[in-house]
Amino acid sequence: MLNVLANRVYRHLFFAQVIALVGTGLATVALGLLAYDIAGTRAGAVLGTALAIKMIAYVVVAPVAGAFAETLPRRAVLVTLDLVRAGVAVALPFVTDVWQVYVLIFLLQSASAAFTPTFQATIPDILPNEKEYTKALSLSRLAYDLESLISPALAALLLTMISFHSLFLGTVIGFVASAALVVSVLLPSPVAKERRGIYDRTTRGIRIYLATPRLRGLLAVCLAVSAAGSMVIVNTVVIVQSSFVLDQSATASALAAFGGGSMLAALVLPKLLERVADRSVMLAGTGLLIGGLLLTTGVASFPALLALWAVLGIGYSIAQTPSGRLLRRSAHTEDRPALFAAHFALSHAAWLLTYPLAGWLGATLGLTAAALALGVLALVGLVSAVLLWPAADLDELMHTHDDLLPDDPHWSEGHHHRRNRHTHGFVIDRLHREWPHSP
Repeated sequence: MLNVLANRVYRHLFFAQVIALVGTGLATVALGLLAYDIAGTRAGAVLGTALAIKMIAYVVVAPVAGAFAETLPRRAVLVTLDLVRAGVAVALPFVTDVWQVYVLIFLLQSASAAFTPTFQATIPDILPNEKEYTKALSLSRLAYDLESLISPALAALLLTMISFHSLFLGTVIGFVASAALVVSVLLPSPVAKERRGIYDRTTRGIRIYLATPRLRGLLAVCLAVSAAGSMVIVNTVVIVQSSFVLDQSATASALAAFGGGSMLAALVLPKLLERVADRSVMLAGTGLLIGGLLLTTGVASFPALLALWAVLGIGYSIAQTPSGRLLRRSAHTEDRPALFAAHFALSHAAWLLTYPLAGWLGATLGLTAAALALGVLALVGLVSAVLLWPAADLDELMHTHDDLLPDDPHWSEGHHHRRNRHTHGFVIDRLHREWPHSP
């Protein structure tokens, strides 16, 4: 897996991602503790609302950012957004009221909503080989998991020496270091084949996404992933510090268990995906999330919680890591920034539902009711994915063109059948606006 780091450009971007994620992870731990410091036992509700605001920023800003991703130099965009995030993070230690948390989270995550899709869409252009790109996806998942493992452990160590407010300094350092690494390389910026209006550029990614069956199934999987992830992220601090009456270090340890399980899954996924189809792997991971959520309703000890959080981490990684492969297959190179932005926005719309659901159900009806409701929601996601995503997910499809002239150059692509039919690698674009029905 690590041989993909021989590519200098990808290596710099990968380490930029790792450093920024560790800083973000410290801020995540600190934000949970800040919410508990301000709101006490209702910290889950406060944190759930704060994270819902984060999702609003993601859903609203990402498609607009994707519209401009093909017209602006990627390196300048990524560096500027890193510095903006660093500037906002400087203000977080000085928060004293809940409304201030909400405002700063919106500003910080608006910058992230523009940064992440641009970053993700750059990787397949740097690594066009599918095997290398799959390894990069697993490394990226591993980076997220290492953050989940290292950041809480590092936070637990630092909390023995400093106030949790000081953890936000790590976020600032992470974003500045990330910007420095991005500056050190040249990044490709695909040139659009045709000029498009702002409306077309803003909505194109979402139109491609919703017209592609495998991506509609992916969105349903994302609903299950967000249900499980919200239970862990929002309610871990309440479960550990209120239900089990343990300290902040135990909260960090529980989050680390979740990250450890996810990291374990990321290590085995590249080999697994060489033998098993993306659909089967992702649906299996979704089933694991459902089982874990339902078992959460009966967790009675801290060691049991650690084991269960590790299982949820495994399912979390298996269910979502291959998503980049699906996105890469489903669009032309010039459309990838818009499609990645659409996935970012639509998948986080699911978190917009599950974050406040996890927080407010936990605060009003109890943690058992929250876990049960989220488990049922994840089951809805699994059933929807099975129905929306065909098991025979082919790249090349036979389709018709009733509106093309016989001498149109497009007929030369793929294999031309009788009359107005031909077969080639199919994605939604200007000439293919609807997915073909099975013959």
